[in-house]
Amino acid sequence: MSAQASVAGSSEAIERLEFPPGFLWGAATAAYQIEGAATEDGRTPSIWDTFSATPGKVLNGDTGAVAADHYHRHAQDIVIMRALGLNAYRFSISWPRVRPAGSGPVNPAGMGFYDRLVDDLLGAGIKPVATLYHWDLPQELEDGGGWPNRDTAYRFADYAALVARHLGDRVTLWATLNEPWCSAFLGYASGEHAPGRTEPAAALAAAHHLLLGHGLGVRALREGGLRPDAQVSLVINPTAVRPVSTGADDVDAARRIDGLMNRIWLDPVLRGEYPADVRADTAHLTDWGFVRDGDLGIIATPIDLLGVNYYQPMVVGAGEAPGPVPVGSPEAVRPASAWPGSEHVRFHQAPGPLTDMGWSVDATGLRELLGRIRADYGDVPIVITENGAAYPDEPDPTGEVHDPDRVAYLREHLTAAHESLRDGVDLRGYFVWSLLDNFEWAWGYSKRFGIVHVDYATQRRTLKDSAYWYRDVIANGGVPVNLSA
Repeated sequence: MSAQASVAGSSEAIERLEFPPGFLWGAATAAYQIEGAATEDGRTPSIWDTFSATPGKVLNGDTGAVAADHYHRHAQDIVIMRALGLNAYRFSISWPRVRPAGSGPVNPAGMGFYDRLVDDLLGAGIKPVATLYHWDLPQELEDGGGWPNRDTAYRFADYAALVARHLGDRVTLWATLNEPWCSAFLGYASGEHAPGRTEPAAALAAAHHLLLGHGLGVRALREGGLRPDAQVSLVINPTAVRPVSTGADDVDAARRIDGLMNRIWLDPVLRGEYPADVRADTAHLTDWGFVRDGDLGIIATPIDLLGVNYYQPMVVGAGEAPGPVPVGSPEAVRPASAWPGSEHVRFHQAPGPLTDMGWSVDATGLRELLGRIRADYGDVPIVITENGAAYPDEPDPTGEVHDPDRVAYLREHLTAAHESLRDGVDLRGYFVWSLLDNFEWAWGYSKRFGIVHVDYATQRRTLKDSAYWYRDVIANGGVPVNLSA
């Protein structure tokens, strides 16, 4: 993994940080964010359909009803993937599309879409990477209690088995859940995401049942007909949590957030136990009676890979959360209500540049995080399943989309990923978030994360400079050291 000088077809060698053979170079998306076709071919509402149709929940009243129309344009999007040289594509499967109402028989039309998508990806030489759950719980299951209800974990396992029976002969890399922290704490504690509930105790129950669903889902996938070479993963969004000072109260605040952001997911999955301090911190909210005998053994069912989504580090300290705060401030992006049991914690802005989301650009946090996972949990095979940045990109008068800030962001984070490889981290792939501009949850269409620009009025796709830069990185197997390259 040392720097190497070589560029095919170039008269002038460019020094590059070389990644190992077989490294996955991909891009990621999520069903509700890009597919559209929300009421077509038997699909029923998800919690995000309901949430986004509720006035005041999503900026500008935007919904994912049409999004990037990937449901009808997936063939065009695969042509783009192939032109970029991607060898993997991470997508999510819409539970209410393939199993309307959350249970019952498969919906042939909905499953047919994923059959075609997988076949077309394989035909283009691109590895399909399927995520079973990226936040679009069937509304009928939420009406029955949602993730705080234990039964939802079992319905998820049934759904996993159904999908495995249909796609398990071709898909060889699976993820059960995407970012259960968001599903549990943004969905049920702070209410910023669907289903929009503000019930801290229910959020902790949801966290446990999401993990239980993960463990049951891993078993259901493996029993449901996967190929012998298939790998199963969980995708989480851990981060480096840094105290704003060395003071005891600030250090304790960082411990609390680290517990709810990182260890509440990593410890049960990789150690078979919940952190004792997290249970103590939240004892005033719940007695954790939702954890039953045998649950942790199910949750700790071995996985083949750990998916890590990384965007920024967090800087925290002690103190009361302020009242009304401006949009984009650390407190607005990360309110204390999203961390049950951490009501007396304040978030601080890390130094340096910010993305259009108000998130700090700090690739050192990625290296710190990956090194910490290795130090605390051993040599877990890791894939960076999301990494990217939102910037206000629009075509110039010639129709081109120049996004130098995103290019710089990707360069810095891929350099940090390379440093992690040199540190001994078993890093096996990188997926940029995202392939396409899309519906950015509560921000609607106001934020653009894609390396491909989408004109939502016409559905025209335009490759941004970052897409061409990423294409060249993939083609040459590494990141150019020369900043002009």
